[in-house]
Amino acid sequence: MKVRYLSALILATSLTGGCSSLGGQDGGWFQSSPQNASDRGELSEAELLDSQRLNVAAGDDSLKDAVETGRGDNAAATAKLDDSIDPSLRGTARQARQKLDDPEAGNPDSAGDQNADLWSRIRSGFALDHSVSNERVQAQLEWYRSHPSYIERVVDRGSRYLHYIVTETEKRGLPTELALLPVVESAFDPFAYSHGRAAGLWQFIPSTGKYFGLTQSWWHDERRDVVAATDAALTYLERLAKRFDGDYTLALAAYNSGGGTVSSAIRRNTQRGKATDFWALDLPRETRHYVPKLIALAKIFDDPAAHGIQLPPLEDKPYFEIVDTGSQIDLAQAATLAGVDVDEIYLLNPSFNRWATTPEGPHRLLVPAENAERFRTSLAALDPATRVSWESYRIVSGDSLIGIARKFGTTPDVLREVNKLNGNLIRAGQQLVIPKASKGSSAYVLSASQRLARQQARSGRNSNGTRVDYRVQRGDTFWDIAREHGVSVRQVAAWNGMAPGDPLIPGKKLVIWSKTNTSAAASGGRGDAMVRRVGYKVRKGDSLARIASRFAVNVRDIASWNDLNTARYLQPGQSLVLYVDVRNSP
Repeated sequence: MKVRYLSALILATSLTGGCSSLGGQDGGWFQSSPQNASDRGELSEAELLDSQRLNVAAGDDSLKDAVETGRGDNAAATAKLDDSIDPSLRGTARQARQKLDDPEAGNPDSAGDQNADLWSRIRSGFALDHSVSNERVQAQLEWYRSHPSYIERVVDRGSRYLHYIVTETEKRGLPTELALLPVVESAFDPFAYSHGRAAGLWQFIPSTGKYFGLTQSWWHDERRDVVAATDAALTYLERLAKRFDGDYTLALAAYNSGGGTVSSAIRRNTQRGKATDFWALDLPRETRHYVPKLIALAKIFDDPAAHGIQLPPLEDKPYFEIVDTGSQIDLAQAATLAGVDVDEIYLLNPSFNRWATTPEGPHRLLVPAENAERFRTSLAALDPATRVSWESYRIVSGDSLIGIARKFGTTPDVLREVNKLNGNLIRAGQQLVIPKASKGSSAYVLSASQRLARQQARSGRNSNGTRVDYRVQRGDTFWDIAREHGVSVRQVAAWNGMAPGDPLIPGKKLVIWSKTNTSAAASGGRGDAMVRRVGYKVRKGDSLARIASRFAVNVRDIASWNDLNTARYLQPGQSLVLYVDVRNSP
């Protein structure tokens, strides 16, 4: 294909107005928008349950690596953080995260009467088949047996959340093995964030989270909300179990890889006269190991002594209470009222991206049970006007809403909301009120911004590159930026707590550990490369190598852009995103 023809085709398809998603056209090429329909959360129940999208979870690899290498208690603190969390709060998030691996961080009374411990209660609700002796289960069992410290550390992490999750699981009559699923999904790290854009204990991707009402805003991300995300995850698992006639191994596989993926595998086996249980299905590699991990964990928790494991004691009583706050409140102030560290508030309320709860609600905080009554009493005595701090700003000539927002570390949307503005028009002399933290940034080291700043500073230590602070420009893509700096797309995303599929907002600051360090790269220039983001629909006979050769890119980049497993075959009709320099394409 000639370059000028390819360019004309890209231009023509971008003008047709109908190319809003990768799956929306029958042709091979079209200019795609930043998000498809599923990313915008426009899913029906049928589309959700028929999904064939592999949910790339953060998993427990970071903790496993820490256990295997003997690293200290910072395994959680070094894992990727959600980019939506305010950089000024990321330090607080990381500091609190370290408590996940602190054996003293759990319930101080956990060494109580072990005859009434939570483990007995969990075992009484086990309902899955633990007798399975599949080699995949055995491999997981052998790893857990040889690394008993992993079980101890994951229990320490889960001690804040397990009682609540077990209670909610029992209310629905579900197998209590499902209460252990966050071990597999996130290693009980409430701030876990995967390169597939999954977040929280239960690792919801944006579209699935939105379907279940898990809202995302500048203030918070309910995918990380312990209460809301647990309700959504159990509801989703219930629906998947109903779809697969009560088979929870198939429901769990569908939770990981999509109901459509599992149904397709069942149809293939049926047509070939093969068994259709989970263990017989040809599923994505991650899914084939996903269910065995949970079965292996359940076996160990069912009879730890038989596997040479000693479970840390965990009392059967709530770790936290849910307190109605009535309105927005500064989180550092809430910690003071409750008499706990702000880190503890963030670990129990990890959905908050900023220094305060969200103004639109829900107006509640999770507080350690032993501090709940003190918090309620102190909150009732507090003047409502002092719950959140505000700063007044007089607009001067030349100001813009986006410039003011950037100056004060907020967004134009927030300024419009709190000042009752209908648009972006502002006038010199006009007064704006701007929300501000009641304490310095050091009081919010677990907030999004603080965690990001620390991640950006630390992430380049082993990169052998030069730090470049890059300001995103309109039209930028991860691929453009990565190529200019001689690094990979995944590196750029990881250094900035993002996933390769996350949108790049003009004005956003990225830290890049550049291998080129040219003045053009540092200033944000990318030369005159004619790179376009395009969608390609896989045709019969296509392979990654053939597509890479056709469009002068490499296989690893295609796999990175689309989160593909290179060991699996492409399917005709499958949609791919490519970043193509039209001058080099055939």
